Amino acid sequence: MRTFDRTTSDSSPVGIVDVVRWEQFGLDTTLPFHAMWYTVPPASSSPRDQHPEFELSLVLTGDAEVEAGGRNTAVSQGGAFLLDSGEAHVVHNRSQETPLTIFSAYWHPLPGTEPTAGDVQ
Repeated sequence: MRTFDRTTSDSSPVGIVDVVRWEQFGLDTTLPFHAMWYTVPPASSSPRDQHPEFELSLVLTGDAEVEAGGRNTAVSQGGAFLLDSGEAHVVHNRSQETPLTIFSAYWHPLPGTEPTAGDVQ
Protein backbone atom coordinates (compact mmCIF):
# COMPACT_ATOMS: atom_id res chain seq x y z
CA MET A 1 0.00 0.00 0.00
CA ARG A 2 1.09 3.57 -0.69
CA THR A 3 -0.27 6.73 0.88
CA PHE A 4 -0.25 10.29 -0.45
CA ASP A 5 -0.75 13.51 1.47
CA ARG A 6 -1.73 16.62 -0.48
CA THR A 7 -0.88 18.89 2.46
CA THR A 8 2.81 17.93 2.37
CA SER A 9 3.16 17.53 -1.42
CA ASP A 10 4.54 20.05 -3.92
CA SER A 11 1.87 22.30 -5.38
CA SER A 12 1.74 24.88 -8.12
CA PRO A 13 -0.73 27.65 -8.91
CA VAL A 14 -2.93 27.58 -11.99
CA GLY A 15 -4.43 31.05 -11.85
CA ILE A 16 -5.74 31.29 -8.29
CA VAL A 17 -6.24 27.51 -8.01
CA ASP A 18 -3.67 25.49 -6.04
CA VAL A 19 -2.85 22.22 -7.86
CA VAL A 20 -1.05 19.14 -6.51
CA ARG A 21 -0.30 16.78 -9.42
CA TRP A 22 0.38 13.10 -8.78
CA GLU A 23 3.20 12.96 -11.33
CA GLN A 24 5.51 13.91 -8.44
CA PHE A 25 4.90 10.47 -6.89
CA GLY A 26 6.52 8.63 -9.84
CA LEU A 27 3.39 6.74 -10.91
CA ASP A 28 3.32 7.72 -14.60
CA THR A 29 3.97 4.20 -15.89
CA THR A 30 2.16 2.41 -13.05
CA LEU A 31 -1.43 3.69 -13.30
CA PRO A 32 -3.78 3.87 -16.32
CA PHE A 33 -4.68 7.45 -15.36
CA HIS A 34 -3.18 10.67 -14.02
CA ALA A 35 -4.48 12.39 -10.90
CA MET A 36 -4.40 15.61 -8.94
CA TRP A 37 -5.92 17.48 -6.07
CA TYR A 38 -6.91 21.09 -6.56
CA THR A 39 -8.26 23.77 -4.26
CA VAL A 40 -10.42 26.70 -5.32
CA PRO A 41 -10.36 29.52 -2.73
CA PRO A 42 -13.62 30.85 -1.25
CA ALA A 43 -15.71 33.07 -3.55
CA SER A 44 -13.52 32.15 -6.55
CA SER A 45 -13.60 30.13 -9.76
CA SER A 46 -11.10 27.99 -11.64
CA PRO A 47 -9.85 29.21 -15.00
CA ARG A 48 -11.89 27.91 -17.95
CA ASP A 49 -10.35 24.59 -19.00
CA GLN A 50 -10.79 22.21 -21.93
CA HIS A 51 -8.62 19.18 -22.65
CA PRO A 52 -8.70 15.86 -24.53
CA GLU A 53 -8.82 13.76 -21.35
CA PHE A 54 -11.91 12.49 -19.57
CA GLU A 55 -11.91 13.80 -15.97
CA LEU A 56 -13.62 12.20 -12.98
CA SER A 57 -13.72 14.58 -10.00
CA LEU A 58 -14.69 13.92 -6.37
CA VAL A 59 -15.62 16.88 -4.15
CA LEU A 60 -13.66 16.39 -0.91
CA THR A 61 -14.42 19.63 0.95
CA GLY A 62 -16.93 22.36 0.24
CA ASP A 63 -19.59 22.45 -2.45
CA ALA A 64 -18.83 22.91 -6.16
CA GLU A 65 -20.83 24.54 -8.89
CA VAL A 66 -19.64 23.13 -12.20
CA GLU A 67 -20.23 25.12 -15.36
CA ALA A 68 -20.17 22.79 -18.39
CA GLY A 69 -22.28 22.13 -21.44
CA GLY A 70 -24.05 25.48 -21.15
CA ARG A 71 -25.39 24.91 -17.64
CA ASN A 72 -24.33 25.13 -13.99
CA THR A 73 -24.69 22.05 -11.79
CA ALA A 74 -24.31 21.92 -8.00
CA VAL A 75 -22.10 19.08 -6.71
CA SER A 76 -22.04 18.75 -2.93
CA GLN A 77 -19.24 17.50 -0.71
CA GLY A 78 -18.97 13.74 -1.21
CA GLY A 79 -20.41 13.97 -4.73
CA ALA A 80 -18.67 13.48 -8.06
CA PHE A 81 -18.82 14.72 -11.64
CA LEU A 82 -17.47 13.34 -14.92
CA LEU A 83 -16.32 15.64 -17.70
CA ASP A 84 -16.20 14.27 -21.23
CA SER A 85 -13.17 14.55 -23.47
CA GLY A 86 -13.07 18.08 -24.91
CA GLU A 87 -15.80 19.44 -22.62
CA ALA A 88 -15.08 23.05 -21.58
CA HIS A 89 -15.62 23.68 -17.88
CA VAL A 90 -15.23 26.09 -14.96
CA VAL A 91 -15.47 25.07 -11.29
CA HIS A 92 -16.96 27.70 -9.00
CA ASN A 93 -16.68 27.92 -5.21
CA ARG A 94 -19.68 29.97 -4.11
CA SER A 95 -18.82 29.72 -0.40
CA GLN A 96 -17.52 32.91 1.19
CA GLU A 97 -15.55 30.99 3.87
CA THR A 98 -14.79 27.39 2.86
CA PRO A 99 -12.10 26.35 0.37
CA LEU A 100 -13.28 23.84 -2.26
CA THR A 101 -10.98 20.81 -2.57
CA ILE A 102 -11.39 18.30 -5.38
CA PHE A 103 -9.60 15.07 -6.32
CA SER A 104 -9.51 14.42 -10.07
CA ALA A 105 -8.42 11.39 -12.07
CA TYR A 106 -8.02 11.94 -15.80
CA TRP A 107 -7.18 9.78 -18.80
CA HIS A 108 -7.20 9.86 -22.59
CA PRO A 109 -10.16 8.27 -24.40
CA LEU A 110 -9.68 4.78 -25.77
CA PRO A 111 -8.72 4.74 -29.46
CA GLY A 112 -11.78 5.15 -31.67
CA THR A 113 -13.91 6.74 -28.92
CA GLU A 114 -12.75 10.36 -29.26
CA PRO A 115 -15.61 12.84 -29.74
CA THR A 116 -16.09 14.40 -33.14
CA ALA A 117 -16.40 18.18 -33.63
CA GLY A 118 -20.20 17.84 -33.54
CA ASP A 119 -20.13 16.03 -30.19
CA VAL A 120 -18.20 18.66 -28.23
CA GLN A 121 -20.27 21.52 -26.81
